Amino acid sequence: MARVWQHPFLNVFRHFKVHEWKRSTKEGDVAAVMDKTLKCTVYRIRGSVSASNYIQLPKTSTQSLGLTGRYLYVLFRPMSTKHFVIHLDVSTEDGQVIRVSLSNLFKEFKSTATWLQFPFVCEAGTSRKDLAGVAPPAARWTCLQLDLHDIVLVYLNRRHSHLKSVRLCANLLVRSLYTSDLCFDPAVTVAEAQRAKLPVTPMPREMAFPVPKGESWHDRYVHIRFPSGSSAAPSKPIQRSYSPPEAVFPRHMPQLLPHPAAFSKSRQDSASPVVQMLGPTATCRAPSAPGRLPENGLSCECTEVSSVVGSSGRSQELSACVEATDGRTAGHDLQVSAHKLAVVPTAPEDVAIHEPLGRKQRRPEAALGKNPFQQRSFLPDPVLRLKGVIGLGGHSTKWALWTKDGAAVVYPCHAVIVVLRTDTREQRFFLGHTDKVSALALDGSSSLLASAQAGAPSMLRLWDFQTGGCLSLFRSPVHTISSLSFSSSGALLCGVGKDPHGRTMVVAWGTDQVGRGGQAVVLAKAHTDVDIQAFEVASFDETRMVSCGRGSVRLWRLRSGGLRSCPVDLGEHHALEFTDLAFGQAQDRHTLYVCGRSGHILEIDHQHMAVRHARRLLPTQTPGSSLPRKQTFSSGPGIAISSLSVSQDMCAMGSEDGYLRLWPLDFSSVLLEAEHEGPISSVRLSPDGLHVLSTTSSGHLGFLDIPSREYNVLARSHTALVLALATTYSRGQLATVSRDHTVRIWDLATLQQLYDFTSPKEAPCAVAFHPTQPAFFCGFSSGAVRSFSLEAAEVLVDHRCHRGAITGLVASPDGSFLFSTCSQGTLAQYDCATTHCRVQHVAANVVCQDARPGPNALAVSGDSRLLAFVGPSKYTVTVMDAASLDDLLRVDVSTLDLASSRLDSAVAICFGPAPPSHLLVSTSSRVVVLDSTSGRMVRELSGAHPVACPSLALSGDARFLLTAADRAIKVWDYSTQAGPRCQVYIGHSEPVQAVAFIPGQKQLLSVGDAIFLWDILTLPEKSPPGSVLDSPGAPQTCEAGLNTGQLEDSVSGANGLPRRQVPVPSQTPPPQLGMCAGPCESGDGAFSVSDEEGPSEESHSPKGVHQPSGPPVLVQKEACGAGDGAWVASGDPWGLGMPLSSCDQPRKQGTWSIRRARAQPAARPDSYKHFTARYKSSLTAKNVSSPPAGAERLRLKAVVGYNGNGRANVTWRPDTGFFAYTCGCLVVVEDLHSGAQQHWLGHPEEISTLALSHDAQVLASASGCGGAASCCQIRIWAVPGGSCQQLLSYHRTAVQALAFSLDDRLLVTLGDYGDRTLALWSTATYELVSSTHLPEPVHGVAFSPWGAGELACVGQGTLTLWLMQQRGADVSLQVHHRDPIPEAVGAGELTSLCYGAEPLLYCGSNAGQVCVWDTHAGRCFLTWEADDGEIGVLLCAGSRLVSGSNTRRLRLWAVGAVPELRRKGSGARSSSVFMERELTLDGAIVSAVFHNSMDMGVVGTTAGTLWYVSWAEGTSTRLISGHRSKVNEVVFSPRETHCATCGDDGSVRVWSLASMELVIQFQVLNQSCLCLAWSPPCGRPEQQRVAAGYSDGTLRVFSIPQTAMELKMHPHPAALTAIVFSADGQTILSGDKDGLVAVSRPCTGMTFRVLSDHRGAPISTIQSTSKEYGDFGMEGTDLWLAASGDQRVSVWASDWLRDRCELVDWLSFPAPTLMEAPGCPPPSLAAFCPWDKALLVCAGLGPHLEVVFYSLRQKQVVDKIPLPFCAVSLSLSPGARLLAIGFAERVLRLVDCVSGAAQDFAGHDDWVQLCRFSPSASLLFTAAHNQILVWEVTGC
Repeated sequence: MARVWQHPFLNVFRHFKVHEWKRSTKEGDVAAVMDKTLKCTVYRIRGSVSASNYIQLPKTSTQSLGLTGRYLYVLFRPMSTKHFVIHLDVSTEDGQVIRVSLSNLFKEFKSTATWLQFPFVCEAGTSRKDLAGVAPPAARWTCLQLDLHDIVLVYLNRRHSHLKSVRLCANLLVRSLYTSDLCFDPAVTVAEAQRAKLPVTPMPREMAFPVPKGESWHDRYVHIRFPSGSSAAPSKPIQRSYSPPEAVFPRHMPQLLPHPAAFSKSRQDSASPVVQMLGPTATCRAPSAPGRLPENGLSCECTEVSSVVGSSGRSQELSACVEATDGRTAGHDLQVSAHKLAVVPTAPEDVAIHEPLGRKQRRPEAALGKNPFQQRSFLPDPVLRLKGVIGLGGHSTKWALWTKDGAAVVYPCHAVIVVLRTDTREQRFFLGHTDKVSALALDGSSSLLASAQAGAPSMLRLWDFQTGGCLSLFRSPVHTISSLSFSSSGALLCGVGKDPHGRTMVVAWGTDQVGRGGQAVVLAKAHTDVDIQAFEVASFDETRMVSCGRGSVRLWRLRSGGLRSCPVDLGEHHALEFTDLAFGQAQDRHTLYVCGRSGHILEIDHQHMAVRHARRLLPTQTPGSSLPRKQTFSSGPGIAISSLSVSQDMCAMGSEDGYLRLWPLDFSSVLLEAEHEGPISSVRLSPDGLHVLSTTSSGHLGFLDIPSREYNVLARSHTALVLALATTYSRGQLATVSRDHTVRIWDLATLQQLYDFTSPKEAPCAVAFHPTQPAFFCGFSSGAVRSFSLEAAEVLVDHRCHRGAITGLVASPDGSFLFSTCSQGTLAQYDCATTHCRVQHVAANVVCQDARPGPNALAVSGDSRLLAFVGPSKYTVTVMDAASLDDLLRVDVSTLDLASSRLDSAVAICFGPAPPSHLLVSTSSRVVVLDSTSGRMVRELSGAHPVACPSLALSGDARFLLTAADRAIKVWDYSTQAGPRCQVYIGHSEPVQAVAFIPGQKQLLSVGDAIFLWDILTLPEKSPPGSVLDSPGAPQTCEAGLNTGQLEDSVSGANGLPRRQVPVPSQTPPPQLGMCAGPCESGDGAFSVSDEEGPSEESHSPKGVHQPSGPPVLVQKEACGAGDGAWVASGDPWGLGMPLSSCDQPRKQGTWSIRRARAQPAARPDSYKHFTARYKSSLTAKNVSSPPAGAERLRLKAVVGYNGNGRANVTWRPDTGFFAYTCGCLVVVEDLHSGAQQHWLGHPEEISTLALSHDAQVLASASGCGGAASCCQIRIWAVPGGSCQQLLSYHRTAVQALAFSLDDRLLVTLGDYGDRTLALWSTATYELVSSTHLPEPVHGVAFSPWGAGELACVGQGTLTLWLMQQRGADVSLQVHHRDPIPEAVGAGELTSLCYGAEPLLYCGSNAGQVCVWDTHAGRCFLTWEADDGEIGVLLCAGSRLVSGSNTRRLRLWAVGAVPELRRKGSGARSSSVFMERELTLDGAIVSAVFHNSMDMGVVGTTAGTLWYVSWAEGTSTRLISGHRSKVNEVVFSPRETHCATCGDDGSVRVWSLASMELVIQFQVLNQSCLCLAWSPPCGRPEQQRVAAGYSDGTLRVFSIPQTAMELKMHPHPAALTAIVFSADGQTILSGDKDGLVAVSRPCTGMTFRVLSDHRGAPISTIQSTSKEYGDFGMEGTDLWLAASGDQRVSVWASDWLRDRCELVDWLSFPAPTLMEAPGCPPPSLAAFCPWDKALLVCAGLGPHLEVVFYSLRQKQVVDKIPLPFCAVSLSLSPGARLLAIGFAERVLRLVDCVSGAAQDFAGHDDWVQLCRFSPSASLLFTAAHNQILVWEVTGC
């Protein structure tokens, strides 16, 4: 009787009253919405995490639905591009509950005794593995019919009893659930079944989906029945008997894909467990969705027929048929390239191909290529293939279209049409236009593309979008077409343009016969006097169109061969200027949306021709803000709207204020908003409505992903002509300069923009990369030459030795020199061995003044010995010695051809590779090749171009010569001596400005209107000895018969760049990975482990061991010769442990070095938890000796700061009081009560992490390798004495984590993503006992607290549990469990872990979840959302858990109920876990350590702060604080009670000198504080002030007693670099980056004098001191100096109250010698000597490394102190005669100026950029980046 009330079916949602939520529950984003397809209310479940957004029936897990129906019908629709999960709990007759899960998250079928997981996949007519994924964009409503009886019977051999519970998880729409014992067919109605007498049960009306009249059910919906057939489980897949055999599966048809499960023995004997889900139950047509973008090659046939009406009215037929193999026609010798680059322009204005050299074609047939010079070309033909284009628009940036499937976008780039896939960034091209493309249109099925070319008359092309072939080429009756629009079917094309009289014309073409051998036919033409800005054909009626423009909206209709239009009555809006229009979609198709430049949006009912609504977009501004706060529709000045696009439920608008806005169709509020870099030109919603494509007038193309709210940049572009280029092979970058006043850096691999430098006032003219440094040089129209840093994205040096525009700029290949020329004839030579280059020589009137800027105005030979340029006249080419600039050769090119009647002038030059040493010169009529030594002409290429060739390039192997003139590029076979052959390529719509080969790659570049990247489809003729090509039997050249695809396969590598050599199949088996462990008898006690591949005696397999043919295996044998003890490990991807047997050899100094071959570099994980060392340009000094013990003049007293870049680098033991943290390369041990510090020195690099043993007796610290060392350092410290006991070395790049075992017998070390090794050490001997290589980066490791034999690792996608196995004296690591993250969690990586109560393991993810694992069962049973960001820190003790994330939040969780939840298994709910406390700190949490009670702890953040946290009080107290970035200055108060520091983080911090605690902090956002000064003593403490200079040119004065800013001034246009108070404190002197010195009075805020004597070089030092009136023969009370970066020092005497300032002395020094550390330029250092104010102490000045003492009285140098390195900081003690000097080599030197004795001190992890003695001379402050060290000076 229990089944009667459920018969014939049961509506589960209605029976349990889901809408009341009393017997069911909902969690997360669940809402009832109206569905337009079903026309009823459905439930929408959505959210980023499926497990947190669901509907569950019944309400609690203790209840049961008790539904006994055999079939469960789920009526749902997956959300597009999202995942969903459905969980069913089914009870069996024996009382077992089975979880059945279905999801498109699952990649394969999985089963346990209580859980079945079925993947829900989308695939076209097949069932394969690993096809799971997000729902397709066009996901349809689905009737999922599950046979619960067969599922539990077939897969678990149990009998179904009833359905216990259901959980529907995000992301899906669900109408309802039904259960029944009847098998319904949803596609058959009751009437159809009765009429046809079908043996099926039709779907009841309540369950049925609505089907409009005349349509098929299967065209709108999907039916899935699973399992198919009966429970007998036949051996073959079962399909519906009434499904037509010719049924075609649609492309995106969901299919369940179960894999056969294990049966009991009797079941296996009776039937084969093969089950497959049914396809659609009726005939379905596959949608014509385009597949992958095809490539056009030589192997495809192509026919192009064009009917062109010439100027004389005659019709010319142009045809070309291409053979399938070699690119030539079979019938005649016409050379036509069938590659996708159209070598032959088919436009009527330019039909000549492969123009012969040296003569013109006289016969008409020669113009069509009829065999006059077939041998002029060379193979392969074509030799170039267009690989990529950087550019957008040209004529207009408004044309960017989506393809039908939304997978690609189509846009013009000048004369090229680009199709770009949004996922892979793959490009393909439509080539053939010879002028800029002015309009594009794509039909509704994405099969036909129309493009119009600018010009008079306008040429139109119709393309087959899938193959890329041109179907038709015809002239338009109008001039430049401004708009094109296809009908939905593609049978009608409409265009708008101007006729020869300037009137607007609309033309309609019939295109239905195009592609079938027919041509486009003009159906109608119409003239109109109204302005048309936009024109569109209605999608619902091909005979209706609409246009809009200035003051008009018109409706058009094509009828009886004519075009007629009528205006819409706009009423009061008749004077508006309309810019774009769009039809409404679906049921809203009678609405027309029109937008205008005034901000108006009109909704027009085009059937009634009336305005329905009028709205206006207005900016609403907050008081005092210039940025719009929100948008409203009202009256007032509107925002100009340039484009709009409409979908079914929203409208996208682009406006000239740069904003893309999404509105609902009622325009009630903004849904989304994205700001662009310039005015928006167009917006397009994708067909599925999930993406918005946008273009801007500033050359920006991208799309907004609406579901994720992320903006994806597809392309950036110059907006004007590109003038010059430069490439660097080492970094794979391209630099270009343009008339749009920008310099841009591009990545050649991805064609994406990396940097953009803008110069509004002066135009860039030339560019060159530094060959060895991350920097480039740029020349400008003002004559300036600037050096830019690619790392800091800033200007390094600004030289202004030219008076005219820069015409040439080139760096020598060895990086020694830079050369520049200008339009005034000046040549400048720079020393650029460092990025801060210096002018060496300037020569006037040596370069031709008539030369125009160009990439070939200057040339340097490949050996950097010779420099060539055009000059002194345009008829002369000069060759100089590049180092000395001595003239070596002058060649008069006008006399090379004595028979010519006109004088030749040189235009461009370039050197060829040596030997031979050739100099190529392009003249006004030809290209000549000269011998660079003798000047003799070697050969010539006459008639290379009809006009002079301003750009040429020769490949590195001298095989190809590249010339460019006008819009054509020619590639010459330079290796052919007699009659070189060439190929001609077009594609640019404007003259080509520059061409260049990419060094080291088989690619070249051409720039002009856009940037073109070409592949060279040929192979090197010769290969170096020992290479693959040089081996016997290897092919040496490419055969001529190769087609393009074959060439691409043989030349290009996997990364898209051509390979240097041809890959040849190896005849040898794969190399075996050999491993030798243990010291040999003759060794010195150091292990040597080699992972290098390749044959060697040690890597051969031991005798008797069988080598399988599968993957490589690990072969281990003892290095001491015990070959019979070898054993073989299986090829597990994680590898087995590698026990290392040690011999009884003594260790040397406790150091162990493990050497391994460098693996392939891995990509850094997108996880903040993973440690990355800060980049440092400095190098550690070699052979630096420390002073003898007890004789040190400096003692390290304190370290200010904490390294927030480390990970887990703080440790605290409350019971013993031990507290340690890291700062740079130091371990700081601090007493929390007294503040006293100990400093453990020894690491050469930044320390990444710490670990303290459980008995608190041993501390382990890890750092990177230093100097020439190849491995990282791990130091073992004895805590009681602070001495280093052991030095371990194994990992190569960095150490990510350290951990001691519970009994402290083992230490585990984890390498970072570049190292990926796990090493295990014995703490008794600190020998390496085991190690293993990890297949993927791991973020954390921890030992199990319940036994020393287990440890856990977390990383990308998995949790791995390792077991340590003992084999005698050897210990090995073996994988115990490797469990993936539950797919329902939705996280990609586990980033942190900690153990809880046995057997729980807590893991944090990068998505903010905390997952709880049962380590005994190896499963995750509980997950909850713990944060919004990545969780990097987890700590657990007792029933409390602490989590820290990159959202700066620290949270305390109560997890006491988790052990009880473990017993519930997968049914556990996270509601039993709740948050007790939450604190927000000043940065991402990177380290934390807490008391066992979890009541208090210490937490470290990326801001460089250590916090004391008390959960009981809910407070956080700052313990340690430091600067986040580089420290720039330290100054002291007059009484030496406080000091102040400033840094690049924009902060000014005031510290107490007694305790070094932070007292005050002044913060300025988005600026760097570069200099600082403390006011001198004035008798009143309340007047103590600090002046600070900032990078924006402002000067701020802060009051210390009032802790407030008193004054803000802006005395400089550039960044302040030095600042000082006058002796009386009433005047401030400040210097800036441009060399200006400003004198200001803080009392009035006025700048009353500016000194420009140092203009052109940054001021590095300003110092002021008092003097007696009349000293040095000068009036004034102040003596001050200024030093600038151009090696000049000026000394002044001033009396500012009387406005007097006189120059005392001016010192100019020659440029210093080059430094060893090229990344650290030497600053100019100068200071007054405190013990003799008449002495000036200088460093960094002059050609020698020394400190100079200069007497202002004697006007001469009186003493010198030599230095080992170049000084970067300097300070003199006001007490004892001591001099402190900081070096870039991380060394601090203290010099006794009396005795000359010097002592060197280490402890800095970067160059010592700052040294400052305190006024009492008892303390010395030094700074290295953000690390501040306080030294106590002894013996003063």
